[in-house]
Amino acid sequence: MNRPNIKVYRLAAVFVLGILLFNYPLMALFNHPTLVVGIPVLYVYTFAAWVLLIALLILLIERT
Repeated sequence: MNRPNIKVYRLAAVFVLGILLFNYPLMALFNHPTLVVGIPVLYVYTFAAWVLLIALLILLIERT
């Protein structure tokens, strides 16, 4: 039998991580009027999570 490609499972895991990072309960933790370097915490979290997902996808796709 052929073993399924591990890359497919890793991409699915990144997809699930993205769903969890941008889901309501976790994003509600960062919804405060506090500022980080003049930027609201929610915006910093959203941008950081987005960059993390892109970096993980680049690592997975580029690796052979």
